[in-house]
Amino acid sequence: MTAEASQAGLRQDLAADGGRPLHIALLTYKGNPFCGGQGVYVRHLSRELARLGHRVEVIGSQPYPILDEGLDGLTLTELPSLDLYRQPDPFRTPQRDEYRDWIDALEVGTMWTGGFPEPLTFSLRARRHLRARRGEFDVVHDNQTLGYGLLGDLGAPLVTTIHHPITVDRQLELDAAENRRRRYSVRRWYAFTRMQKRVARRLPSVLTVSGSSRQEIADHLGVRDDRVHVVHIGADTTLFSPDPAVPVVPGRIVTTSSADVPLKGLVFLVEALAKVRTEHPDAHLVVVGKRPTKGPVAQAMERYGLEDAVDFVKGISDAELVDLIRSAEIACVPSLYEGFSLPAAEAMATGTPLVATTGGAIPEVAGPDGETCLAVPPGDPGALAAGLGRLLADPALRTRLGQAGRERVLARFTWARAAEGTVAHYREAIARAAGTRRSAPGPHQPVPDPDRPAPGPGRPTPQNPGRSAAPASVAGVSSESRATC
Repeated sequence: MTAEASQAGLRQDLAADGGRPLHIALLTYKGNPFCGGQGVYVRHLSRELARLGHRVEVIGSQPYPILDEGLDGLTLTELPSLDLYRQPDPFRTPQRDEYRDWIDALEVGTMWTGGFPEPLTFSLRARRHLRARRGEFDVVHDNQTLGYGLLGDLGAPLVTTIHHPITVDRQLELDAAENRRRRYSVRRWYAFTRMQKRVARRLPSVLTVSGSSRQEIADHLGVRDDRVHVVHIGADTTLFSPDPAVPVVPGRIVTTSSADVPLKGLVFLVEALAKVRTEHPDAHLVVVGKRPTKGPVAQAMERYGLEDAVDFVKGISDAELVDLIRSAEIACVPSLYEGFSLPAAEAMATGTPLVATTGGAIPEVAGPDGETCLAVPPGDPGALAAGLGRLLADPALRTRLGQAGRERVLARFTWARAAEGTVAHYREAIARAAGTRRSAPGPHQPVPDPDRPAPGPGRPTPQNPGRSAAPASVAGVSSESRATC
């Protein structure tokens, strides 16, 4: 073999960063990329990791991740739960023959008592799966499960992504709760956050998506500052791109939002639209999400007579979503808080001008007010209306902000850059673990073992199905949004 051929073969055996290709276990307890940022994260990160030359095995539960096809080294392993929140029968009681082990019984028992079991039960199943495959993976990457099962020896170093602390969502829902009963439901549903806080404090390496989330993780979860590292995520800038062939619809405002999640701030955008239409009668809103039949958003649309001015679209393809954003004069992110805001990055990547709040990490993504977006305070419908009205009245400003927004995303927020930064932290975790193995291991607290039965006389069993299922709406969040996200 010639020297040139030998060197060419060597290069093919290396990853894009010049290091050895890694075998990565990427865990996600919910992987639907059409509902929620975690599924989007897994889909795009796994694709770019594979393109860098690594082997990525996504291990996920229902709703299963959807991965890009045609890439060598990218596979999906299904780790099924009981899928208690599936459509069309969310909060269902399983049949006797569906139970496989005590983890299934724990999952059902937690649901029956109004809790959300999936982070814990997925972590226990993942631990059992990884221990059975010890030595196959170079690194385990957990996508915000933060369950007890992921503590201890998994057979490979652990890196965890925390997009933002769910305690933030919990507090916002408590603030929006209308009565004592609702507040109790919120607290019970979010009881798993106590576990996530305990687990997060023991993690050796945490990745997060923004500086704002990094601070929130330190403040809310108590994770040591030196263990949290920012790796920005981004938009698929090939898909989300400008296309002059798509006609812009006058007065169209587009947003991506769950109507029944207070954190998303949709009710304030509906109130702002009512104000905007007094000067711009053609202004109308298209929401990527499910139309609410009750709750604050539905009430606001009825109160202001906006039923015909607000459309909701659901279940559209990526291509249809991109064309919808391209067709808008304005994209809007009205959230009270975001750990990153993919909708902002994706809208900016299409060249659509953005009005966004300053909640959480949104300013890190959207950039300075008046340069790459118009920024307004969260929870302020008057400020939202002023920003939307200003853009609708100024085509030149829309063009300038749209162009500057895309340039910002291309320079800072792409999935290729996210994958490169993530791999660097994988290699650090592997090197740190190798150094630890050369020293004596320290004591650690016991964690639940999936191969042993759950303790306690009150353990739920398949023979105890007498409790009624949880109500169709828990903590003010519809069964469909919980079941599909």
